[in-house]
Amino acid sequence: MPSVDAKLRVLFLCTGNSCRSQMAEGWARSLKLGTIEAHSAGVEPHGMNPRAVRVMAEAGVDISGQRSKHVDELRGIPFDYVVTVCGHASEACPAFPGPARRVHVGFDDPPRLAKEAVTEEEALGHYRRVRDEIRVFIESLPGAFAELPQGTAR
Repeated sequence: MPSVDAKLRVLFLCTGNSCRSQMAEGWARSLKLGTIEAHSAGVEPHGMNPRAVRVMAEAGVDISGQRSKHVDELRGIPFDYVVTVCGHASEACPAFPGPARRVHVGFDDPPRLAKEAVTEEEALGHYRRVRDEIRVFIESLPGAFAELPQGTAR
């Protein structure tokens, strides 16, 4: 782990790196700038989800400048933690050399939930709920890392 003065390097990993992992990176950059160096990536990047960008902007966090990346683009970064935020990414998570500790903290998939929505506002409600759940998790960092067994869900 890094020295007391160093930031934790954290990768938030999801399948598409379009929604949940992007929101987690945005929250970490906004709320934990002094303690966490946040990154996000996917095992099958899909591009940025416009609804995720929208609901994060509503909460005062601009993620429009972030981009969807494949996990291989970040191979040279020595992460302290790799946090998988969806089940598929947890199962498909590649091995990372060095001290990276892998933990799984799953969140519902807003795009999947929004498929059943009748209105745009109903669809955005799913995104907002997950956004807020991710914020609560990010607010608990880095302390929550000590409570999460490696590879285990919350």
